[in-house]
Formats: sequence, structure tokens, C-alpha cells
Amino acid sequence: MTPILRRSLATFLLICPAPAGAMAAQDGAPAAEHEPLETAPAVNEAGLFRVVFDPGVGDDVFRGRVYVVLASGGNREPRRMMGNWFAPAQVFALDAGGIGRGGSIEFGPGALAFPKTYEELEERTYRVQAVARRSLDSPDAGRGPGDLYSDVVDVAFRRGGEGGGASGVVELRLTNVVPERRFEETERVKLVEVPSPCLTEFHGRPMMNRAGVILPEGWKDDPSQRWPTLYFIGGFGGDHFSAHDLARSLDELARDVLVVVPDPTCYRGHSVFADSATNGPRGRALMEELIPAVEEKFHGARDASLRHVTGMSSGGWACLWLIVTYPDEFASCWSHCPDPVDFRDFQRINIYQPGANMYRDEHGERRPLARRNDQVVIWYDEFVRQETVLGPGGQIHSFEAVFSPCENGVPRPLFDRATGAIDPETARAWEEYDIRLTIERNWKELGPKLSGKLHIFAGEKDTFYLEGAARLLGESLKNLGSDAEVRIVPDMAHTIYREGFGRMFETIRSATAAH
Repeated sequence: MTPILRRSLATFLLICPAPAGAMAAQDGAPAAEHEPLETAPAVNEAGLFRVVFDPGVGDDVFRGRVYVVLASGGNREPRRMMGNWFAPAQVFALDAGGIGRGGSIEFGPGALAFPKTYEELEERTYRVQAVARRSLDSPDAGRGPGDLYSDVVDVAFRRGGEGGGASGVVELRLTNVVPERRFEETERVKLVEVPSPCLTEFHGRPMMNRAGVILPEGWKDDPSQRWPTLYFIGGFGGDHFSAHDLARSLDELARDVLVVVPDPTCYRGHSVFADSATNGPRGRALMEELIPAVEEKFHGARDASLRHVTGMSSGGWACLWLIVTYPDEFASCWSHCPDPVDFRDFQRINIYQPGANMYRDEHGERRPLARRNDQVVIWYDEFVRQETVLGPGGQIHSFEAVFSPCENGVPRPLFDRATGAIDPETARAWEEYDIRLTIERNWKELGPKLSGKLHIFAGEKDTFYLEGAARLLGESLKNLGSDAEVRIVPDMAHTIYREGFGRMFETIRSATAAH
């Protein structure tokens, strides 16, 4: 690796430390639409919360999930903290069956709650904000365009407000609407938005494909030029806005490569660019609609010989899925710490094993979901409980939206949310998206097409226990006679593998020079 590559890569890893989405619970988390709202100066003493739909905003009738979010200290709006995996704000949630303008809904002991129940919540002063989820495209309640939210109010929480009276109930009025986030183009970073006929037909409403595009140095609008093109797929929570950070951090790494950051987000989480019964033809939309449009407009690869794909975490899974599904369309794939690529080790859970349970192992011990320095920081059952309160858009629900059959417009759950028991029939349906199984079952055709293309890196101490699945995939590929590079990096957690990332650009340049 050249000195320039080393410096650029070091900067990239400082600015964009992978899971770029997982450790912060959402990579590429949207920037504030405006400065934080002023906190009301008065402190209200209350044990109940009444959320009022202001007549001036929203729909004539609202149907959906409403939230009250409580935060301790700091100056961030509570709504921006409700999806944090490692330091979640207190959330109460209720589903509204139909509330008109000026109507209200009251929160108390019967509301869904995380991390503490109403009865467990400490009596103290909180910064409180209400949210109503309206966006059909954002996985992040309270931050999706069109979502409603209240101003922030300081509340001294005291249980026992059920008796009524002004002192027992605080009113939170939904007067604000989350605006569409603007993509600020620069000389080198551009936005691509193209309509998606296939997703529009599937969902029955207008749908768009979006990507942030980082132009190589010296790019000119010259149709005779063809630039090697790298598709960079972010992890869970990342979107096309990440192109701005990438442009600043990649620097010399991508000086002569067209880098495309497609938006993988959808209402139910991360689409991983896989066609699914719930999310629709997301892979087709990328391959048949977005890629041709990007490469035509910016004089990109236009064929597989100059087209490469990489990704981290959920993006690491996505890039592997793309090259396995479309092996003739990419010259190479560089996957970093991918989501489970072998469902015999789905974060240490064999979902195919009879009697398997997501919450407890075969010895009855509680299953961990995340660790730091070998210490468990998130348990599976608690993580799922948080998702249950927040609604569609969380990581586990996102898996189901891709891998599960769709029933009555929603994905069939892999497991019972109360007990953790895995449904064997649903687990069998997931085989269609098990990358290891897909490769094994189609090796005769896939083997020659994947030769020299696969590079997979996982951390020996992956934060989310993803190294086991990568190791199993590596063993399978070796037994098949594949030349794939699969490396479990000693002592590495959930991050982009520095050496592999730099070598990817060197490989792209060598392949381009030989073209």
C-alpha cells in the first residue's frame, strides 16, 4: 500500500469507523433539520401525557403509532435518541386507530414501554417530546419526512396522575413536521434521483431510486470516457447522504474511481438490495434502473469489467448477495463484517436446529446480541423488546422484511416475540436468502463466475457476533474449491478491515490499467 493510500485510509477510518451504523445504532444518521428546539422554561409535574394533534398540521385522520420520548440531560431532541441501541431514551408508544385534527391520545400505565415500564420509571425531571410516525419510507420514527413532533417540554415525572387534574397531565402538542432533507451538491459530490417503475408498481405509489455520487478527480462530461465504478453500500441506518463524508475521507483513495453510494433504506429497515416479498424488487431496481442511469450520466463502468461492489455490515451482506445473484455484473466484491452469511450461525444461533430459540441457548442461558471488550452490552430479548416498542424499521424486523414470506402485507415473524421460539416453517423459507446455501446449491454455475472475485473480512471479536457465520462460509467455499479470500482478522471488532480496503483500490486500478 502506498504512503498516500495509507494516509487516506487512516483518515477514512477515523471519520467513518464502521459499523458506521451499528455502533451508533444508525450509520449516516440524518443531520438535524434545524437547530435543537428550545426547551420550555417551566417544569410541569405530571404522571400522564396527552398528545394533541394540532389542527394546523398532519392529516384529517391519523392512523399509526404515536410516541412519547423522555430523555435525561443533554440538549438533543429526545426524538433523535429513541432508536439508539446502546443508550436508548425512554419511549412510550401507542397505536392510534383514527384521530382527527385537534384530537388527542393519552399515555399512562397501559402504553408500550422501553427500556423501563411505566411502573419502573424513576420519578425525576425529564426532557419530553411527542412524535407521530407518518413517513412511509423512513425506518426512523420521528425523523422521517412528514413525521409530526412536539416542542420539548421539561416534566417532573410523578406517578399517580390517574386521578386527573391539571397537575397530573402534561399536554404535548404536535405542531412540527419533519421536512424533506436536502442533499447539498458540491463540485465533486452529486445526487442522482431516478423514478423506479418496478417499485412504483409493487407499492402502488411513486417510488424513487437515489444515490450519492463521488466524482473522480478531473472528471469531465466526456461520453468517450469510462471510469471504473465502485458501489459502496453502507451499514444499517446508512443512506446516500454518506457520500459527503466518504468524499472527504477517501481523498486520494478514490482519486480516479467513480464511487456510488446507493440509498438502501426503506420503511422496514435496510433493503440489502435483495428482491423480497415485503420490500419489493429492490435488487432489480438497483441493477436495472439506478446503475444504468448513474453510469450513463457520469460515464461509469457500463459493463462488469470495470464495476466493483463493497459494503460494511448490512452493506457487507448486500454486496455479497448482489454478486451471488448477479455474478456476471461485477468484477469484484469486497465484504466487511457482513450480516449473517450462513444461517447455521445467525449471531451464534442455528435457526434450522429443531427447538431453536432466539432468546435462550440449548442450556437455557440468555443469548447476547452485542459485546464490547468481551462484555455483553445488549441481550437479544431486550433488543427485540426495543424494536417492538418502536415498530417497523429495526434490525431484526429488517431481516424478516427481506427473508420472510409476506402475509397480509407484513413479513411473517421468524420467532415468537414473547418466548423467542423459532418457527421451523419460516426458518426453512429463509433458506432462499442463506448465502452459503445459495452458493452451495448453485456452485456448478456460480463457481466459474465467482472465480477471483470474492473478498470477505470479519473481525475475530465482532461486536455483533458475526464472525462465526463468515467462518462457516469460508469453510464451505474452501470445500467447494473456491479461490475466495475469507479472512477472520485477529482481535478486530465490527469495522472495515484497513488492509483489505486499501488493497481493493489497488486491485481496481490494476484491473483498469489492464483493461
